[in-house]
Amino acid sequence: MSRGRAREFRCEVVAETVRIRLKRTGGFGQSQGYFVQCDQTDCQYVEENKPPCPLHVGMFAEEIRAAEEARKARTE
Repeated sequence: MSRGRAREFRCEVVAETVRIRLKRTGGFGQSQGYFVQCDQTDCQYVEENKPPCPLHVGMFAEEIRAAEEARKARTE
């Protein structure tokens, strides 16, 4: 599931501006979490979110907080 809109980010690993988006991971029977997806398919660190990749879920802290609050409100 896609969370929010894509935003631009200057990635020093590939030395270009890329588009990043918050994605939800997991599914039926798997733990739920978040992942930052990049549109740079040629990067060797794509889909990793591990150093030296500069992407991390903290970049979307506000969006995650809002999604968690909305989810909680739906279950109350």
